[in-house]
Amino acid sequence: MALKYTEEQLNSLDRETLTKLFLSQQEQLENIDHNLQLVLEQMADLKRHRFGRSSEKHETKDQLSFMEVDGKIVFFNESEAVVEEGNTQEETESVSRTKPKKKQGKREEDLEGLPVVVVEHSMTDEELEDKFGKDGWKQLPDEVYRRYSFTPAKIEVEEHHVKVYAGKKTEDVIKAPHPQALLRGSLISPSLEAAVMNAKYVNAVPLYRQEQEFERYGLHISRQNMANWTIQCADRYLAVLYDYLHEKLYGYHVLQADETPVLVNKDGRPAGSKSYMWVYRTGRMYTECQIVLYEYQRTRNASHPREFLKDFSGVCVTDGYQVYHTIEEEREDLKIAGCWSHARRRFDEAVKALPKAKQKDSRAYLALTMIQAIYREEKLLKDLPAGERMIRRQLSVRPLVEAYFVWVRETLPKVPQKSKTWEGFNYSLNQEKYLKVFLDDGEVPMDNNAAEQSIRGFCIGKKNWVMIDTIAGAKSSAIIYSIAETAKANNLKPYDYFEYLLTEIPKHLDDTDRSFLDDLLPWSPGLPANCRKPNKSEVK
Repeated sequence: MALKYTEEQLNSLDRETLTKLFLSQQEQLENIDHNLQLVLEQMADLKRHRFGRSSEKHETKDQLSFMEVDGKIVFFNESEAVVEEGNTQEETESVSRTKPKKKQGKREEDLEGLPVVVVEHSMTDEELEDKFGKDGWKQLPDEVYRRYSFTPAKIEVEEHHVKVYAGKKTEDVIKAPHPQALLRGSLISPSLEAAVMNAKYVNAVPLYRQEQEFERYGLHISRQNMANWTIQCADRYLAVLYDYLHEKLYGYHVLQADETPVLVNKDGRPAGSKSYMWVYRTGRMYTECQIVLYEYQRTRNASHPREFLKDFSGVCVTDGYQVYHTIEEEREDLKIAGCWSHARRRFDEAVKALPKAKQKDSRAYLALTMIQAIYREEKLLKDLPAGERMIRRQLSVRPLVEAYFVWVRETLPKVPQKSKTWEGFNYSLNQEKYLKVFLDDGEVPMDNNAAEQSIRGFCIGKKNWVMIDTIAGAKSSAIIYSIAETAKANNLKPYDYFEYLLTEIPKHLDDTDRSFLDDLLPWSPGLPANCRKPNKSEVK
């Protein structure tokens, strides 16, 4: 509690004591003001997270251009040089609200690639003669109207009659070739199990809601049965392809990794203990033959990525989580790259925590603008081969990156400690080594957005089903999510792909040679056409 002085006491103090007292009070007021600003920023941030938009889009009126002047990078449609923060006023940052023009031919584009069923509407000769007289008419080109047609789900019972034959002179008995049951003694079929997997792991429909939907079709399947079928089919069949994809993953030079918490009800720990779903995928620059793999683990420690990546050598893009840096220090053949999206995220939060009138005058806003300029230059290189992209990065992207870090170092002492902006500057400086990795490798992306997008389906799903009941369920979920996300990444239809895998893999379980899996990979030319989404850009 601060001391209180009466007027009489203050009058009795000498000048030196009064000066010390005044300076002390001034320091206290500054601390109070600083803490108040932090509290207000935190309240605004919490309010934004609860009620505001999640978009991190940073819009500017004009493109941010740069040039080098006397060894300094100057953004010449800004009022200041990057390396000198004389004035942070920005005149070019108004947001455009212009309504985009409607794309021409949108309906044609939507209809391309879909199967067409022609339904003809005609009149009889008698009707035409009644209208025009005998031979008084001719046929003109048809008027064509198009409508979407939808066929709802249909439930049927497949009753397989397998012919049985016996020799007249021998006791041999043989059966006609027929598909083996997915699960002995069960009514499950590849088409039904594919529907259950697609609903839960692609469309985020919990099993209890699927149970209700099946009831509406007159099909009585308990959620317990669906859960058991799914776990067994994942472990028995899909796990074979999962392990094969894991081996294939090591053939890539760049991977991306992320993780997200999940609750597992029965994992031997107290209720509410966090488990984690890890995701590893091929780098975003590899547009062909993409792989996305989930892995369930009870913790978030370094032992899990250490084991998963033990046979991988190359670059792994992450969000800055320290365990990856620990693993990098242990190995000479592994390099960790940072994520610029995470670097800008802290500044975005800082800007949104400010009143609108002060946002564009803030250091956080300037930081966002500078990072946006880096992204814009990088975007111009996205269609180049990796080697050429690396060369161009040295010419156009590296100067911007270096200038950004110079400015961050010079500006950090001017920023209130523990504020969002201060956190953003510290994150950038702590991650500088990793944020620069992409500059020297044309196959490495700037950020880890591809991994975050790959794990988004799981995050949406867990909001609906909240938790996984058992460890076995968590491990099977990791396998199925892997197949679903890999299918989506390779432009496949997950339902049709699930059905095909559950039809084909059971035929080969006794094979000692796993080469049949090559024909089941999502990029295999041997996949049935119905598994592939129509590529509208190629369909004419």
